[in-house]
Amino acid sequence: MSIYVKKANKSTSKNKVYLINKIANLKDLDLSARQKTYFKEVVKEDQLSYTNEAGVFTFICLYANLDQNKGKENTRKFGDSVYEVAKNQCIDLCIISDSSEAVELFAEGLSLSSYSFEKYLSKDNQSKTTLKNVSTTNKKADLETVEIIVEATTWSRDLVNEPVSFLTATQLSEEIQTKCATAGIKVEILGKQKIESLKMGGLLAVNRGSMDPPTFTILEWKPAKIVNIKPIVLVGKGVVYDTGGLSLKPTANSMDFMKSDMGGAAAMVATTLAIAKLKLPLHIITLIPATDNRPGENAYTPGDIVTMYDGTTVEVLNTDAEGRMILADALAYAKKFKPELVIDAATLTGAAVAAIGLNAMIAMGNASQIEFDRLNQAGFYTHDRIVQFPFWDEYKEEMKSKIADLKNIGGPYAGMITAGKFLEHFTDYPYIHLDLAGPNFLHKKDSYRGMGATGAGVRLLTAFFMNKVNESKKKK
Repeated sequence: MSIYVKKANKSTSKNKVYLINKIANLKDLDLSARQKTYFKEVVKEDQLSYTNEAGVFTFICLYANLDQNKGKENTRKFGDSVYEVAKNQCIDLCIISDSSEAVELFAEGLSLSSYSFEKYLSKDNQSKTTLKNVSTTNKKADLETVEIIVEATTWSRDLVNEPVSFLTATQLSEEIQTKCATAGIKVEILGKQKIESLKMGGLLAVNRGSMDPPTFTILEWKPAKIVNIKPIVLVGKGVVYDTGGLSLKPTANSMDFMKSDMGGAAAMVATTLAIAKLKLPLHIITLIPATDNRPGENAYTPGDIVTMYDGTTVEVLNTDAEGRMILADALAYAKKFKPELVIDAATLTGAAVAAIGLNAMIAMGNASQIEFDRLNQAGFYTHDRIVQFPFWDEYKEEMKSKIADLKNIGGPYAGMITAGKFLEHFTDYPYIHLDLAGPNFLHKKDSYRGMGATGAGVRLLTAFFMNKVNESKKKK
């Protein structure tokens, strides 16, 4: 559950949040002389200031230039800061600002901050938030779009936060079908028998150690009037739990949060949901291969040769490099749609985290630089950022095997790139690979991104597609 900001014709709340861009604007606010004197002394740009007078709160948020990405992000963070103060102090709040964009950004930050995953907490241990209603008198703010994007992001968080004791591959597919079908998205779930008939060797190999069957879920959003002649395909890694298989994860705490290894799948289905609810005129197909990776049953082993969906043979040298095995089948399957562009998202490598940490995802691929520039622009706007890495063919040399077409791991260096080059082998279309291992799941709170699942990739890709549609309309 999240708190969403609603429009109100007039303020009925005593608790006020003022969003201003100049200190001089204080004189125009409905404040007492004492408050104006106090705030004039303490208010600083991008720092929250507030008073509590007999339980009535007044918040002042002096935001920076919204034409700059830093200004946008700090306004979102104001939403988090106000929520942290108000959640156990206020019943309601009213946001007052002349800027519709500031209200939208603040609302986004507040709503994302109010998210909590409490499904498995007893009632006594659930949060006792008193804040129930947040409104704004700004009539121009597009709060419907904000709510759709936040809802999609928090759904992604819910999926990633779910343990495998509930969210098996089968349950993931059912959750997708239940949520997406109501938005007009066509959903088809392929079970193990159909996956076997398609000879998706990568997905089947990873699943061999599991007692639960794999699934392959296909989503399609195709409204009446679309701006893309060929479909755009999204692919998400759906490893609902990863032990590493027989190459068991060796390091301390490395398995504790591996329920999050389906963050790519969650990001892609949530993005598809946002696209549909925003009614974007795009033809989108989303592919989700899903399984857990365990060392039980007849688990695939280092040394195995696996024949993939497209006939490529892969020498398995590490069963913990399983994400690329299931993604490869999905990427090869995507060829049948003759796509304009394919984007995959995956919590694929620890190398990505080591390279750039928790504040961005790595992007690479063979798509045009125009697409990467669009993605980068969307990333800076949403602060759900990418860092583009090289994609030179020299890295593919490390993936060659002496006894099969490919091997599933490269050398000790640039593991995030060699993994991407492995995946590129299964494509014949413009392709972008997103490794979101860093920002997908956090172990301590980070403003409105929270703790645990963050929903990384959803706001980035939704903005990317919204911009794509707007560009198309301008050309016409």
